[in-house]
Amino acid sequence: MIPGKKSSKFTANTQLKISPFFERTSKINISQEWKRWGGFLASTKYDLHHDNEYFAIRTKAGLLDISPLYKYRIKGKDSKLFLNRLVTRNINICEVGQVMYSSWCDENGKVIDDGTIQRLDKEDFRLTSAEPNLYWLELNSYGMDVDIHDESEMISALALQGPNSRDIINSISSKSINDLKFFRIINTDFNGIEVSISRTGYTGDLGYEIWIKPSDSLKIWDILIKKGKDFGITPVGLNALDISRIEASLILLDVDYISSRHALIEDRKSSPYELGLGWTVKLNSGNFIGYKALKNENKNPSLWRFVGIEILWDDLEKLYKKAGLAPDLPHAAWRDSVPLYYNKSQVGYATSGCWSPILKKYIALAHVNSKYSSLDTILDFEIKVEHYRHLTPAKIVKTPFYNPKRKMSCPD
Repeated sequence: MIPGKKSSKFTANTQLKISPFFERTSKINISQEWKRWGGFLASTKYDLHHDNEYFAIRTKAGLLDISPLYKYRIKGKDSKLFLNRLVTRNINICEVGQVMYSSWCDENGKVIDDGTIQRLDKEDFRLTSAEPNLYWLELNSYGMDVDIHDESEMISALALQGPNSRDIINSISSKSINDLKFFRIINTDFNGIEVSISRTGYTGDLGYEIWIKPSDSLKIWDILIKKGKDFGITPVGLNALDISRIEASLILLDVDYISSRHALIEDRKSSPYELGLGWTVKLNSGNFIGYKALKNENKNPSLWRFVGIEILWDDLEKLYKKAGLAPDLPHAAWRDSVPLYYNKSQVGYATSGCWSPILKKYIALAHVNSKYSSLDTILDFEIKVEHYRHLTPAKIVKTPFYNPKRKMSCPD
Protein backbone atom coordinates (compact mmCIF):
# COMPACT_ATOMS: atom_id res chain seq x y z
CA MET A 1 0.00 0.00 0.00
CA ILE A 2 1.27 3.49 -0.85
CA PRO A 3 2.09 5.49 2.30
CA GLY A 4 -0.59 8.02 3.13
CA LYS A 5 -3.30 6.20 1.17
CA LYS A 6 -6.30 4.71 2.92
CA SER A 7 -6.59 0.93 3.04
CA SER A 8 -10.10 1.07 1.52
CA LYS A 9 -8.51 1.62 -1.90
CA PHE A 10 -6.53 -1.60 -1.51
CA THR A 11 -9.67 -3.46 -0.45
CA ALA A 12 -11.61 -2.17 -3.43
CA ASN A 13 -8.90 -3.28 -5.83
CA THR A 14 -9.08 -6.85 -4.55
CA GLN A 15 -12.80 -7.18 -5.28
CA LEU A 16 -14.00 -9.02 -8.36
CA LYS A 17 -14.64 -6.50 -11.16
CA ILE A 18 -16.95 -6.48 -14.14
CA SER A 19 -16.11 -5.29 -17.63
CA PRO A 20 -17.72 -2.21 -19.21
CA PHE A 21 -19.37 -4.72 -21.62
CA PHE A 22 -20.86 -6.82 -18.80
CA GLU A 23 -24.32 -5.29 -19.24
CA ARG A 24 -24.42 -6.92 -22.69
CA THR A 25 -22.35 -10.07 -22.14
CA SER A 26 -24.17 -11.11 -18.96
CA LYS A 27 -27.53 -11.11 -20.74
CA ILE A 28 -26.43 -13.28 -23.67
CA ASN A 29 -24.44 -15.77 -21.60
CA ILE A 30 -26.84 -18.73 -21.75
CA SER A 31 -24.39 -21.07 -20.02
CA GLN A 32 -23.67 -18.56 -17.22
CA GLU A 33 -20.15 -19.94 -16.98
CA TRP A 34 -17.48 -17.45 -15.98
CA LYS A 35 -13.77 -17.41 -15.14
CA ARG A 36 -11.59 -14.93 -13.33
CA TRP A 37 -9.27 -13.02 -15.62
CA GLY A 38 -7.17 -10.17 -14.27
CA GLY A 39 -9.64 -9.66 -11.43
CA PHE A 40 -12.61 -9.51 -13.84
CA LEU A 41 -15.44 -11.88 -14.62
CA ALA A 42 -14.89 -13.30 -18.11
CA SER A 43 -17.25 -15.60 -20.01
CA THR A 44 -16.00 -19.10 -20.83
CA LYS A 45 -18.72 -19.52 -23.44
CA TYR A 46 -22.03 -17.87 -24.31
CA ASP A 47 -23.86 -20.86 -25.73
CA LEU A 48 -24.17 -24.24 -24.01
CA HIS A 49 -21.14 -25.37 -26.03
CA HIS A 50 -18.29 -23.40 -27.54
CA ASP A 51 -18.23 -25.09 -30.99
CA ASN A 52 -20.15 -22.35 -32.78
CA GLU A 53 -17.94 -19.69 -31.20
CA TYR A 54 -14.78 -21.46 -32.31
CA PHE A 55 -15.99 -21.80 -35.90
CA ALA A 56 -17.02 -18.13 -35.89
CA ILE A 57 -13.35 -17.25 -35.33
CA ARG A 58 -12.19 -19.50 -38.15
CA THR A 59 -14.98 -18.97 -40.72
CA LYS A 60 -16.83 -15.73 -39.85
CA ALA A 61 -16.02 -13.28 -37.05
CA GLY A 62 -15.75 -13.73 -33.30
CA LEU A 63 -16.16 -10.83 -30.88
CA LEU A 64 -14.28 -11.16 -27.59
CA ASP A 65 -14.12 -8.85 -24.58
CA ILE A 66 -10.42 -8.41 -23.74
CA SER A 67 -10.84 -5.53 -21.30
CA PRO A 68 -9.22 -7.50 -18.41
CA LEU A 69 -5.79 -7.07 -20.04
CA TYR A 70 -3.50 -4.89 -17.96
CA LYS A 71 -2.65 -1.69 -19.82
CA TYR A 72 0.10 0.77 -18.94
CA ARG A 73 0.67 4.17 -20.55
CA ILE A 74 4.34 5.15 -20.72
CA LYS A 75 5.18 8.74 -21.67
CA GLY A 76 8.10 11.11 -21.43
CA LYS A 77 11.48 12.04 -22.82
CA ASP A 78 13.02 8.76 -21.63
CA SER A 79 10.10 6.50 -22.55
CA LYS A 80 11.99 4.80 -25.39
CA LEU A 81 15.14 4.49 -23.26
CA PHE A 82 13.08 2.93 -20.47
CA LEU A 83 11.39 0.36 -22.72
CA ASN A 84 14.73 -0.58 -24.27
CA ARG A 85 15.92 -1.34 -20.75
CA LEU A 86 12.77 -3.28 -19.87
CA VAL A 87 11.92 -5.54 -22.83
CA THR A 88 14.02 -7.78 -25.08
CA ARG A 89 12.99 -6.07 -28.34
CA ASN A 90 14.72 -3.14 -30.00
CA ILE A 91 12.29 -0.28 -29.43
CA ASN A 92 14.50 2.06 -31.50
CA ILE A 93 13.09 0.55 -34.69
CA CYS A 94 9.46 0.70 -33.52
CA GLU A 95 7.71 3.40 -35.55
CA VAL A 96 4.77 5.55 -34.49
CA GLY A 97 1.68 3.51 -35.31
CA GLN A 98 3.52 0.20 -34.91
CA VAL A 99 2.94 -2.56 -32.37
CA MET A 100 5.63 -4.94 -31.11
CA TYR A 101 5.28 -8.18 -29.20
CA SER A 102 7.89 -8.88 -26.52
CA SER A 103 8.64 -10.54 -23.24
CA TRP A 104 10.48 -8.98 -20.32
CA CYS A 105 12.81 -10.79 -17.99
CA ASP A 106 14.48 -10.72 -14.60
CA GLU A 107 18.23 -10.25 -14.24
CA ASN A 108 18.78 -13.98 -14.86
CA GLY A 109 17.06 -13.86 -18.25
CA LYS A 110 13.91 -15.66 -17.08
CA VAL A 111 10.55 -14.41 -18.38
CA ILE A 112 8.38 -12.35 -16.07
CA ASP A 113 5.54 -11.67 -18.53
CA ASP A 114 4.84 -11.04 -22.20
CA GLY A 115 2.64 -8.59 -24.07
CA THR A 116 2.46 -5.91 -26.74
CA ILE A 117 3.96 -2.43 -26.99
CA GLN A 118 2.00 0.12 -29.02
CA ARG A 119 3.85 3.25 -30.11
CA LEU A 120 1.15 5.89 -30.11
CA ASP A 121 3.44 8.92 -30.58
CA LYS A 122 7.11 9.85 -30.47
CA GLU A 123 7.25 9.67 -26.66
CA ASP A 124 3.98 7.85 -25.97
CA PHE A 125 3.62 4.06 -25.60
CA ARG A 126 1.06 1.57 -24.28
CA LEU A 127 2.23 -1.73 -22.81
CA THR A 128 -0.22 -4.62 -22.31
CA SER A 129 0.37 -7.59 -20.03
CA ALA A 130 -1.37 -10.60 -18.52
CA GLU A 131 -0.44 -9.83 -14.91
CA PRO A 132 0.02 -6.66 -12.84
CA ASN A 133 3.40 -5.12 -13.64
CA LEU A 134 3.16 -1.56 -12.32
CA TYR A 135 5.59 -2.09 -9.44
CA TRP A 136 8.19 -3.67 -11.75
CA LEU A 137 7.81 -0.83 -14.25
CA GLU A 138 8.18 1.87 -11.62
CA LEU A 139 11.11 0.10 -9.96
CA ASN A 140 13.07 0.01 -13.19
CA SER A 141 12.22 3.56 -14.27
CA TYR A 142 14.04 5.12 -11.32
CA GLY A 143 15.99 8.21 -12.34
CA MET A 144 14.38 8.43 -15.78
CA ASP A 145 12.18 11.19 -17.17
CA VAL A 146 9.18 8.96 -17.75
CA ASP A 147 5.58 8.90 -16.54
CA ILE A 148 4.00 5.46 -16.06
CA HIS A 149 0.27 5.26 -15.56
CA ASP A 150 -1.97 2.25 -15.03
CA GLU A 151 -4.85 2.79 -17.48
CA SER A 152 -6.22 -0.76 -17.20
CA GLU A 153 -9.67 0.47 -16.19
CA MET A 154 -9.52 3.61 -18.34
CA ILE A 155 -9.40 1.69 -21.62
CA SER A 156 -11.81 -1.09 -22.57
CA ALA A 157 -11.05 -3.38 -25.49
CA LEU A 158 -12.64 -5.84 -27.90
CA ALA A 159 -11.00 -8.38 -30.17
CA LEU A 160 -12.73 -8.95 -33.50
CA GLN A 161 -11.17 -12.04 -35.05
CA GLY A 162 -11.88 -14.04 -38.19
CA PRO A 163 -11.99 -13.79 -42.00
CA ASN A 164 -14.93 -11.33 -41.98
CA SER A 165 -13.47 -8.99 -39.35
CA ARG A 166 -12.01 -6.55 -41.89
CA ASP A 167 -15.29 -6.25 -43.78
CA ILE A 168 -17.22 -5.58 -40.57
CA ILE A 169 -14.89 -2.77 -39.51
CA ASN A 170 -14.84 -1.26 -43.01
CA SER A 171 -18.65 -1.10 -42.93
CA ILE A 172 -18.45 1.09 -39.82
CA SER A 173 -15.12 2.93 -39.71
CA SER A 174 -14.69 6.40 -41.17
CA LYS A 175 -11.28 5.18 -42.43
CA SER A 176 -10.70 2.07 -44.51
CA ILE A 177 -8.45 -0.49 -42.80
CA ASN A 178 -7.53 -2.27 -46.03
CA ASP A 179 -3.99 -0.89 -45.81
CA LEU A 180 -3.57 -1.53 -42.08
CA LYS A 181 -0.63 -3.93 -41.91
CA PHE A 182 -0.01 -6.70 -39.42
CA PHE A 183 0.99 -5.27 -36.02
CA ARG A 184 0.07 -1.68 -36.90
CA ILE A 185 -2.44 0.64 -35.20
CA ILE A 186 -4.60 3.54 -36.41
CA ASN A 187 -7.09 6.01 -34.95
CA THR A 188 -10.54 6.22 -36.50
CA ASP A 189 -14.16 6.51 -35.45
CA PHE A 190 -17.31 4.39 -35.51
CA ASN A 191 -20.33 6.60 -36.15
CA GLY A 192 -18.43 9.55 -34.67
CA ILE A 193 -17.11 7.63 -31.63
CA GLU A 194 -13.32 7.68 -31.44
CA VAL A 195 -11.54 4.32 -31.31
CA SER A 196 -8.06 2.94 -31.96
CA ILE A 197 -7.69 -0.26 -33.98
CA SER A 198 -4.62 -2.48 -33.89
CA ARG A 199 -4.16 -5.39 -36.27
CA THR A 200 -3.35 -7.80 -33.47
CA GLY A 201 -4.99 -10.72 -31.73
CA TYR A 202 -4.61 -14.03 -29.93
CA THR A 203 -6.18 -16.40 -32.45
CA GLY A 204 -3.60 -16.65 -35.24
CA ASP A 205 -6.17 -15.45 -37.78
CA LEU A 206 -7.06 -12.21 -39.51
CA GLY A 207 -8.13 -10.02 -36.64
CA TYR A 208 -8.15 -6.67 -34.91
CA GLU A 209 -8.27 -5.29 -31.39
CA ILE A 210 -10.39 -2.21 -30.76
CA TRP A 211 -9.40 0.17 -27.94
CA ILE A 212 -12.24 2.25 -26.52
CA LYS A 213 -13.15 4.69 -23.76
CA PRO A 214 -15.21 2.78 -21.15
CA SER A 215 -18.05 5.28 -21.47
CA ASP A 216 -18.37 4.38 -25.18
CA SER A 217 -18.13 0.63 -24.69
CA LEU A 218 -21.80 -0.33 -24.95
CA LYS A 219 -22.32 1.90 -27.97
CA ILE A 220 -19.40 0.28 -29.79
CA TRP A 221 -20.61 -3.22 -28.86
CA ASP A 222 -24.08 -2.46 -30.20
CA ILE A 223 -22.72 -0.99 -33.44
CA LEU A 224 -20.52 -4.02 -34.07
CA ILE A 225 -23.29 -6.52 -33.32
CA LYS A 226 -25.75 -4.68 -35.57
CA LYS A 227 -23.38 -4.10 -38.49
CA GLY A 228 -21.76 -7.51 -38.12
CA LYS A 229 -24.98 -9.51 -38.20
CA ASP A 230 -24.85 -10.13 -41.95
CA PHE A 231 -21.19 -11.17 -41.61
CA GLY A 232 -21.91 -13.79 -38.95
CA ILE A 233 -20.48 -11.91 -35.98
CA THR A 234 -20.64 -14.06 -32.83
CA PRO A 235 -19.71 -13.23 -29.22
CA VAL A 236 -16.89 -15.55 -28.17
CA GLY A 237 -15.74 -16.80 -24.76
CA LEU A 238 -12.44 -18.04 -23.41
CA ASN A 239 -12.99 -21.72 -24.30
CA ALA A 240 -13.06 -21.04 -28.04
CA LEU A 241 -10.15 -18.61 -27.69
CA ASP A 242 -8.07 -21.26 -25.93
CA ILE A 243 -8.41 -23.72 -28.83
CA SER A 244 -7.58 -20.97 -31.33
CA ARG A 245 -4.46 -19.81 -29.53
CA ILE A 246 -3.14 -23.40 -29.24
CA GLU A 247 -3.66 -23.87 -32.99
CA ALA A 248 -1.70 -20.64 -33.43
CA SER A 249 1.00 -21.89 -31.00
CA LEU A 250 0.67 -18.82 -28.78
CA ILE A 251 1.91 -19.22 -25.21
CA LEU A 252 -0.22 -18.56 -22.13
CA LEU A 253 1.13 -17.35 -18.80
CA ASP A 254 0.56 -19.74 -15.86
CA VAL A 255 -0.18 -22.53 -18.35
CA ASP A 256 2.70 -22.84 -20.82
CA TYR A 257 5.12 -21.01 -18.55
CA ILE A 258 5.24 -19.57 -15.06
CA SER A 259 6.36 -16.03 -14.34
CA SER A 260 9.81 -15.99 -12.75
CA ARG A 261 8.31 -13.82 -10.02
CA HIS A 262 5.98 -16.63 -8.93
CA ALA A 263 7.99 -19.77 -9.64
CA LEU A 264 8.79 -21.61 -6.41
CA ILE A 265 11.85 -23.38 -7.84
CA GLU A 266 14.36 -22.56 -10.58
CA ASP A 267 13.19 -25.42 -12.81
CA ARG A 268 9.81 -23.70 -13.21
CA LYS A 269 11.37 -20.63 -14.79
CA SER A 270 11.85 -20.23 -18.54
CA SER A 271 13.95 -17.97 -20.74
CA PRO A 272 12.66 -16.52 -24.04
CA TYR A 273 14.82 -19.07 -25.87
CA GLU A 274 13.17 -21.90 -23.96
CA LEU A 275 9.71 -20.59 -24.92
CA GLY A 276 10.39 -20.28 -28.64
CA LEU A 277 10.76 -16.51 -28.32
CA GLY A 278 14.40 -16.29 -29.31
CA TRP A 279 13.35 -14.16 -32.30
CA THR A 280 12.30 -11.40 -29.87
CA VAL A 281 15.71 -11.21 -28.18
CA LYS A 282 17.76 -8.48 -29.84
CA LEU A 283 21.21 -8.82 -28.34
CA ASN A 284 22.53 -5.88 -30.39
CA SER A 285 19.83 -3.51 -29.10
CA GLY A 286 21.39 -2.60 -25.78
CA ASN A 287 21.68 -3.63 -22.16
CA PHE A 288 18.13 -4.68 -21.24
CA ILE A 289 17.35 -6.53 -18.01
CA GLY A 290 18.60 -10.10 -18.38
CA TYR A 291 20.90 -9.18 -21.30
CA LYS A 292 24.05 -10.83 -19.93
CA ALA A 293 22.30 -14.10 -19.08
CA LEU A 294 20.58 -14.29 -22.48
CA LYS A 295 23.77 -13.42 -24.34
CA ASN A 296 25.45 -16.32 -22.59
CA GLU A 297 22.51 -18.64 -23.33
CA ASN A 298 22.65 -17.67 -27.00
CA LYS A 299 26.26 -18.91 -27.10
CA ASN A 300 25.48 -22.00 -25.01
CA PRO A 301 21.94 -23.10 -25.99
CA SER A 302 19.61 -24.20 -23.21
CA LEU A 303 18.61 -27.77 -22.50
CA TRP A 304 14.94 -27.10 -23.32
CA ARG A 305 12.91 -26.15 -26.37
CA PHE A 306 9.23 -25.30 -26.72
CA VAL A 307 7.66 -27.33 -29.53
CA GLY A 308 4.41 -28.45 -31.07
CA ILE A 309 3.40 -32.11 -31.08
CA GLU A 310 0.75 -34.05 -32.95
CA ILE A 311 -0.63 -37.15 -31.26
CA LEU A 312 -0.72 -39.74 -34.05
CA TRP A 313 -4.25 -40.85 -34.82
CA ASP A 314 -3.90 -44.50 -35.86
CA ASP A 315 -2.08 -45.54 -32.69
CA LEU A 316 -4.45 -43.54 -30.49
CA GLU A 317 -7.47 -45.16 -32.13
CA LYS A 318 -6.01 -48.65 -31.57
CA LEU A 319 -5.69 -48.01 -27.83
CA TYR A 320 -9.37 -47.17 -27.51
CA LYS A 321 -10.43 -49.94 -29.88
CA LYS A 322 -8.62 -52.46 -27.69
CA ALA A 323 -10.76 -51.26 -24.77
CA GLY A 324 -13.90 -51.51 -26.90
CA LEU A 325 -14.35 -47.76 -27.14
CA ALA A 326 -14.33 -45.01 -29.72
CA PRO A 327 -11.51 -42.46 -29.20
CA ASP A 328 -12.36 -40.06 -26.38
CA LEU A 329 -11.15 -36.70 -27.68
CA PRO A 330 -10.99 -33.55 -25.54
CA HIS A 331 -13.97 -31.29 -26.30
CA ALA A 332 -12.20 -28.30 -24.78
CA ALA A 333 -8.56 -27.32 -24.50
CA TRP A 334 -6.78 -28.87 -21.54
CA ARG A 335 -4.15 -27.20 -19.35
CA ASP A 336 -2.30 -30.01 -17.59
CA SER A 337 1.26 -31.24 -17.43
CA VAL A 338 1.38 -34.46 -19.48
CA PRO A 339 4.66 -36.44 -19.54
CA LEU A 340 6.51 -37.13 -22.79
CA TYR A 341 8.93 -40.04 -23.12
CA TYR A 342 11.68 -41.27 -25.41
CA ASN A 343 12.67 -44.94 -24.99
CA LYS A 344 10.71 -44.99 -21.71
CA SER A 345 12.70 -42.09 -20.23
CA GLN A 346 10.85 -38.83 -19.65
CA VAL A 347 12.28 -36.08 -21.86
CA GLY A 348 9.60 -33.41 -21.54
CA TYR A 349 6.00 -32.55 -20.85
CA ALA A 350 3.05 -31.06 -22.71
CA THR A 351 1.46 -27.99 -21.14
CA SER A 352 -1.73 -27.45 -23.13
CA GLY A 353 -3.51 -29.23 -25.96
CA CYS A 354 -6.76 -29.76 -27.81
CA TRP A 355 -8.51 -31.50 -30.64
CA SER A 356 -8.29 -29.03 -33.53
CA PRO A 357 -11.70 -28.96 -35.23
CA ILE A 358 -10.37 -27.30 -38.38
CA LEU A 359 -7.18 -29.36 -38.72
CA LYS A 360 -8.81 -32.61 -37.54
CA LYS A 361 -5.73 -33.35 -35.44
CA TYR A 362 -4.95 -33.83 -31.75
CA ILE A 363 -2.27 -31.23 -31.00
CA ALA A 364 -0.37 -29.92 -27.99
CA LEU A 365 2.35 -27.48 -26.94
CA ALA A 366 5.27 -28.91 -25.01
CA HIS A 367 8.64 -28.40 -23.34
CA VAL A 368 11.12 -30.98 -24.61
CA ASN A 369 14.78 -31.62 -23.88
CA SER A 370 16.72 -30.07 -26.78
CA LYS A 371 18.37 -33.40 -27.60
CA TYR A 372 14.95 -34.82 -28.55
CA SER A 373 13.34 -31.71 -30.02
CA SER A 374 14.07 -32.03 -33.75
CA LEU A 375 11.18 -31.95 -36.22
CA ASP A 376 9.59 -35.36 -36.91
CA THR A 377 11.05 -36.91 -33.74
CA ILE A 378 8.60 -39.47 -32.36
CA LEU A 379 7.97 -39.25 -28.63
CA ASP A 380 5.52 -41.15 -26.41
CA PHE A 381 2.58 -39.18 -25.02
CA GLU A 382 0.98 -40.36 -21.79
CA ILE A 383 -2.75 -40.94 -21.92
CA LYS A 384 -5.40 -42.64 -19.81
CA VAL A 385 -7.91 -45.05 -21.33
CA GLU A 386 -10.53 -46.30 -18.87
CA HIS A 387 -8.37 -45.39 -15.83
CA TYR A 388 -5.27 -47.16 -17.18
CA ARG A 389 -2.17 -45.30 -18.28
CA HIS A 390 -0.79 -45.91 -21.74
CA LEU A 391 1.83 -44.41 -24.04
CA THR A 392 0.90 -43.42 -27.57
CA PRO A 393 3.20 -41.94 -30.27
CA ALA A 394 3.36 -38.18 -30.82
CA LYS A 395 5.41 -36.42 -33.48
CA ILE A 396 7.16 -33.07 -33.16
CA VAL A 397 5.79 -30.88 -35.94
CA LYS A 398 6.26 -27.39 -37.31
CA THR A 399 4.46 -24.57 -35.55
CA PRO A 400 2.20 -22.70 -35.72
CA PHE A 401 -0.17 -25.58 -36.41
CA TYR A 402 -2.60 -23.18 -38.13
CA ASN A 403 -1.29 -20.16 -40.02
CA PRO A 404 -3.60 -18.80 -42.77
CA LYS A 405 -2.18 -16.27 -45.23
CA ARG A 406 -5.00 -13.85 -44.47
CA LYS A 407 -3.54 -13.26 -41.00
CA MET A 408 -0.86 -10.99 -42.43
CA SER A 409 -2.03 -10.09 -45.95
CA CYS A 410 -3.82 -6.98 -47.16
CA PRO A 411 -6.35 -6.80 -50.04
CA ASP A 412 -4.82 -6.14 -53.45
